[in-house]
Amino acid sequence: MEDEVFDQIVAVINSLVSWVAAGAMVFGGVVPYIPQYRDIRRTQNAEGFSTYVCLVLLVANILRILFRFGRYFETLLLLQSIVMITTMLIMLNLCTNVRMATELNTKRRTFIATDSKDEEIRIPNRIFLDFDWNHFWSWSHFVDYLQCVLAFTLVAAYITYLLLDSAVFVETLGFLAVFTEAMLGTPQLHCNYQNKSTEGMSIKMVLMWTSGDTFKTVYFLFTQAPVQFWTCGLLQVFVDLSILFQVYYYSRYPQKPVSHTVSLASSAKAL
Repeated sequence: MEDEVFDQIVAVINSLVSWVAAGAMVFGGVVPYIPQYRDIRRTQNAEGFSTYVCLVLLVANILRILFRFGRYFETLLLLQSIVMITTMLIMLNLCTNVRMATELNTKRRTFIATDSKDEEIRIPNRIFLDFDWNHFWSWSHFVDYLQCVLAFTLVAAYITYLLLDSAVFVETLGFLAVFTEAMLGTPQLHCNYQNKSTEGMSIKMVLMWTSGDTFKTVYFLFTQAPVQFWTCGLLQVFVDLSILFQVYYYSRYPQKPVSHTVSLASSAKAL
C-alpha cells in the first residue's frame, strides 16, 4: 500500500516537473523582453535596443516552423516559435511608435526654436513598398514591418513547398533556422560596439537570455533534438556571454560621456 502511494506521489511530481519544463520552453524565451519592453515604455527611449534582434528572431522562428513540415520535432518548439513571433511583433510596434514620437518631438522643438508654425512639421515617411535598402527595417509605421514579414513568409513557404522532397534542402532549412536564432545577440553586440556603451539596453534581458539559452541547450541535449538545435544553442550562450562582457568592460572603461536622456534610461534599469 505504501509503495503504491509513493509511486503515485512520484508520478505526480514527474508530471508537475514536465509541465513546468514545457511551460518554460514555450514562454521562457519571451520573459527576457518584459523588462526591456517596460524600460522602453517608461523612458520613451528605444535607442539602446536593436530592432534587428526582432528581425533575427522573426526570421529564425518562421524558418523553424517551415522546417517542421520537412522534419517533425516537438509541438512545444512549434508553440515556442508562435509565441516568440507574436512577442517580436509587439516589441516592433512599441519601438516604432516610440521612435516616431521622438522624431516628432525633436522636430517640434526645432520648429519652436525657429518660430515656425506647428503645421509645417514634417516627418520623413519611410515605407516598405518603396524598396529603399537604405531604410530597410527602419520604416515609419508598424504596418510596413508586417508587410515585410508576410512577404518573407510567403516566399519562404513557396520555396519550401517546391523543395520539400529534398532531404538536403530540409536539413539546410533546419540549420538556417537555428543558426539564425543563434545569431540573436549579434545585432545587440554590434549596437553596443558602435555606441561604445551598453546604456539603454536592459541588463536583465541579457541575463535572462543567458539563463534561458543555457536551459534550452541542456533541454535539447536531454531530449535528443536534432544536432542543429543544440550546437547553435551553444553558440547562443557564447554570444550572450560576450554581451555581458561588454557590460562589464564599458562600465569599467567608459568610452564616451553618457547623455542626460540615456542616464535616465539606465537609472530605471538598475539591478
